Amino acid sequence: MKLIKRNNYLKKLINVIGTPDIKVLTGIRRSGKSKLLEAFKNYVAENIKDVNIIHINFNIPIFENLMEYHNLYNYIEEHYIDNKKNFLMIDEIQMCDGFEKAINGLHTLEKYDIYITGSNAFLMSSDLATLFTGRTFCIDVYPFSFKEYLEYYQYSNIQDAFDNFVKEGGMSGSYLYKTQKEKYDYISDVYNTLIVRDINQKYKIRNIDVLNNLNNYLMDNISNLTSSNNITNVLNSNNVAITDKTISNYIKYLCNAFAFYKITRYDIRGKKLLSTQDKFYLSDHAFRYALLGTTNMDYGRIYENIVAIELLRRGYEIYVGTLYNKEIDFVATRRNEKIYIQVSDNISDENTLQREVKPLLEIKDAYPKIIIARTRHDLYQYEGIQIYDIANWLAE
Repeated sequence: MKLIKRNNYLKKLINVIGTPDIKVLTGIRRSGKSKLLEAFKNYVAENIKDVNIIHINFNIPIFENLMEYHNLYNYIEEHYIDNKKNFLMIDEIQMCDGFEKAINGLHTLEKYDIYITGSNAFLMSSDLATLFTGRTFCIDVYPFSFKEYLEYYQYSNIQDAFDNFVKEGGMSGSYLYKTQKEKYDYISDVYNTLIVRDINQKYKIRNIDVLNNLNNYLMDNISNLTSSNNITNVLNSNNVAITDKTISNYIKYLCNAFAFYKITRYDIRGKKLLSTQDKFYLSDHAFRYALLGTTNMDYGRIYENIVAIELLRRGYEIYVGTLYNKEIDFVATRRNEKIYIQVSDNISDENTLQREVKPLLEIKDAYPKIIIARTRHDLYQYEGIQIYDIANWLAE
């Protein structure tokens, strides 16, 4: 498989070399965590003198005897070398029974620089403080961005590239397949056999059909405001007997596994978070097409999903903005930076343009306001609002 350097992630790993933290690569299955760890291993081997790298990949059968934490601990200690910088890198750590005991013990010794990856359902960000007694440093790894997609395929026309990215998404394992059906078969298999299976394995889901129904509902309603109560009512009306509490738990499981990202509402005028109704975005928009089909492409929602994940990838915290009963797709914040963003499929129609512009113009503060749409033009302004073509914005 063709590999590209994911330099943004690699730089994050390089910047924390030598810190006492347990470095954890998190993110959805098949998003490239293992390849990233391998690239980091190569960097360390090539650039750090007097180094000893202990690399364990539990996907390889040779390490099967280490799937118990005493064996893992002893193996690592046996491969420690005095007077060298000892790097410990472990892939799919959850396959070792009691892994957290081994990692905590090794971390306590203060002689290893520790880096691990694992299945999302078993190594969730919310669980790390409980699992590990030492401080953890998390790097969230997302599927390929449009910019990485461009680099992989070496497109000469950015608009043609975006047309294909909208259909194919960022699950790079699918790029090896030639037909759209084969690509979607791969993406569907990743979702069903890895993500859903992991959730079922960890939480012992009694009725997997309910989880699948919820999954399909959220995929079909990306970018729509919803709540667990609304979903429960819809499923009950379709003869699916389920409670609001169970739906709420299942949503949490899907978000913990990085299948979906939950985005809460923010009252711009009152400057406070709102507790009712949220939006959910897929970690990769191609999952929707692979599992639900392409009869309804619904480009506006897909573009919004793509922008949401790209903002998260760029390190923003994002919220759904509300102002005088109007909605702003995203309020994106990063340190002292704030941006108000509307996303649209096509704003060539004057009525559509005015609908997108009006809520932004009613915001009275001086933070930047932008519209991201499929304009196929260079950046321009409309009454102080910057208007980006989505392909150009993603490729920045």
